[in-house]
Amino acid sequence: MKAISILGSTGSVGAATLDVASRFPERFRVTAISAGRNLGLVAEQARRFHPELVSVATPDLARELTARLRGERIEVVHGMEGAIAVATHPMSEFVMSAMVGAMGLRPTLAAIEAGKDVGFANKEVLVIAGEMVMAAVREHRVRLLPVDSEHNAIFQCLEGRGRDGLKRIILTASGGPFRELPADRFASITVEQALNHPTWRMGDKITIDSATLMNKGLEVI
Repeated sequence: MKAISILGSTGSVGAATLDVASRFPERFRVTAISAGRNLGLVAEQARRFHPELVSVATPDLARELTARLRGERIEVVHGMEGAIAVATHPMSEFVMSAMVGAMGLRPTLAAIEAGKDVGFANKEVLVIAGEMVMAAVREHRVRLLPVDSEHNAIFQCLEGRGRDGLKRIILTASGGPFRELPADRFASITVEQALNHPTWRMGDKITIDSATLMNKGLEVI
């Protein structure tokens, strides 16, 4: 049985990871999870999976979560140090890194330096510190496995193959809410329209990055 930690357990990737763990209880045990401010959902996850450690964003949220989990043998921590504690939990063998943005850098590096294999959904970390992260991966001889859809597809296509036969990589885009909007109307786009993705329900930052195609830029980098 593989023990796992999840950074960003209340987001879409974190929730999907927990779903997989629930389907294969004989193969995976959830040891530690971190979340932001979605107290209701992380409390529900803690009661269902019984991790040893849970981290939330602030001391106030940690106190409230502790009260909600009274009777459970779960340690509650908070902030960046709490997320790092989740990433480096001594029992965890694998860390799913699914925090949003630069906030995921320190916990992901900490997991790598602690010798954990990492499932990686936070592309921004490689955009801002890819050289540092990959140097740590090589130094500590761990695996960094891409789980973001485009990067995982590329990984599967190239696994075990050299680059000699690679001509180009094409990344597709859904186009977001403005796929069919004429260019001459772009100047009148509102924030509300940009946040109304036709297919996915994501956080505000990722939704805006999708609407502007900045997300594709991050993926290319």
